[in-house]
Amino acid sequence: MVKTKKKKKVTAKKKTVKKAVKKVLKKKPVKKVLKKKTPAKKPAVKKTKKALKPEKGFLGEITHYFPKVRAAVIKLKEPLGVGDKIKVKGHTTDFTQTIASLQIDRVAITLAKKGDEIGFQVESRVRRGDKVTKL
Repeated sequence: MVKTKKKKKVTAKKKTVKKAVKKVLKKKPVKKVLKKKTPAKKPAVKKTKKALKPEKGFLGEITHYFPKVRAAVIKLKEPLGVGDKIKVKGHTTDFTQTIASLQIDRVAITLAKKGDEIGFQVESRVRRGDKVTKL
């Protein structure tokens, strides 16, 4: 009788193994994912020469600001002199003032030419990248 019990146990183990194999072998149905249609791309808008031209009287951009002495540095695209009226416009900046003093390498000057990098006193805070125009 002992022999028959062992056979039953062996067959029971085979059945459980077969069931487990069947579960693994069953393939789950694959869901097809539909691709969303993307809208057709619009042609790029070409910039005209007018859009690329800077404003009339454009002097340049602020390159540095020194808060303790309230001075700004600008690389000039046009000549600038003492007594000229300028406008500084930026993200949070918008004011006009007259130039009281100009300096190049800590030497006072009265007239600066195109291409010079000059420093001047400002009335309020400016930031790098603010636009400076001549009025």
